[in-house]
Amino acid sequence: MPISISMMVVGTHLVVAVADRVPAFDIVRSCKLDLAATASLSVDQSLKSCLSDENMARQQLVSQWPKFSAPSKAECIPQENVGGTPSYVSLLTCLQMNLWSR
Repeated sequence: MPISISMMVVGTHLVVAVADRVPAFDIVRSCKLDLAATASLSVDQSLKSCLSDENMARQQLVSQWPKFSAPSKAECIPQENVGGTPSYVSLLTCLQMNLWSR
């Protein structure tokens, strides 16, 4: 049992260290993959809109990052890697929902 507790303590430090800054996502790739799944607007218009939304969300994350708890970051950041199209908009939404649910 002492090994498990030690591993949890070490693991907690790693989560906090990883969550100290906004993660870096390849939003161009994510937006292009999202566009490939839909065909509503022109590709250029949709890509520009997606990139604009992602950049605005990233700016909000940078300015609000310290107010989000480490457990919320540890929960939300890994979720963005599921499916291969991480999104700052989605990450911001997850973190804000966790903040508001308290």
